[in-house]
Amino acid sequence: MRRIVLLGSTGSIGTQTLDVVRNNPEELEVIGLAANRRVEDVEAQVREFKPRYVCMYDEQAAKELQIKIQDTGIKVLSGMEGLLEIVSVPEADTVLTAVVGMIGIQPTIRAIESGKDIALANKETLVCAGHIIMPLAAKMGVKILPVDSEHSAIFQSLNGEPRDKVEKILLTASGGPFRGKKVADLVNMTAADALKHPNWDMGPKVTIDSSSLVNKGLEVMEARWLFDVSLDNIQVVIHPQSIIHSAVQYVDGAVIAQLGVPDMKLPIQYALFYPDRRPMAEKRLDLFELGSLTFERPDTETFKGLSLAFDAARAGGSMPTVFNAANEMAVRAFLKGEIKYLEIYDMIERAMNNHKRIDNPDVAQILATEQETYDYLAR
Repeated sequence: MRRIVLLGSTGSIGTQTLDVVRNNPEELEVIGLAANRRVEDVEAQVREFKPRYVCMYDEQAAKELQIKIQDTGIKVLSGMEGLLEIVSVPEADTVLTAVVGMIGIQPTIRAIESGKDIALANKETLVCAGHIIMPLAAKMGVKILPVDSEHSAIFQSLNGEPRDKVEKILLTASGGPFRGKKVADLVNMTAADALKHPNWDMGPKVTIDSSSLVNKGLEVMEARWLFDVSLDNIQVVIHPQSIIHSAVQYVDGAVIAQLGVPDMKLPIQYALFYPDRRPMAEKRLDLFELGSLTFERPDTETFKGLSLAFDAARAGGSMPTVFNAANEMAVRAFLKGEIKYLEIYDMIERAMNNHKRIDNPDVAQILATEQETYDYLAR
């Protein structure tokens, strides 16, 4: 029995994780659920999965939930203190972190310190604090199991192969809804346009990031830490069909890839049951129906999110935090209609140019850099 704490239970990854639990009730138990403020959704999850703990990051939401589920006797926690408590409860052995943003860093560190394996779907944890997370996980002897489809594919393609024989990581991207467009085409694109992802069902923030290739840039930074590879050995490949989820090229020229239909439940289940594989009653890949696969080079002149991400990653230190924080602020503004699409790149670039890099930031410095970036862009 795998006993999990799920952070971000009402988001896209969170709800699909609960689908996996539904399909494996004898082997997966939800010990804790955490969300931000969607009280009614969490109440429904609590009554179905009967966790021992639940945390609402929003204090008022926690008070409302406490009233709604007072008949259950389940402990209700709140805020960052609640997240830190729920990830360290002794009953759990795995924490699946699916929150969006740097809110995931401190709970992940606490979970590792508590000896929990991490099923990781929060990009910012490694983007901003990979230099802290990976050595800590090694010290504590816990597994970091990737949930993102691309990193799961790389992880699977590395299985049984010597790490020192890896020549290149091939990180695939669908290209998003704006694939093939040029700068002039993007000037008047709206949030509604950017949210029309052709293949994946994701939350609004991640979908916008996919359209700008910022998401792929964040995944490059993640891959660097997860698989201990140089940035020069990570190549992004646009693959519109999203069938090859990523691949690894070895020194002898062999390429091992993981293929499948676009369905996040597969990497979620793989992370939760690793190293085992369990049956899934989902659609199978039909190569005859598919017919062909195509590949393109990313257009980094139009979609500057990827090139800016490489710049931030090469600078290292606190610069990836600036990249991430500036993008978060820009995406929020774009979704509210306060800025135009291309201004997302402008805000990231301005923030990076303004920042005085810190070489090896601790968690306090990472969070301070995030706030400083917000303050600078708010002027």
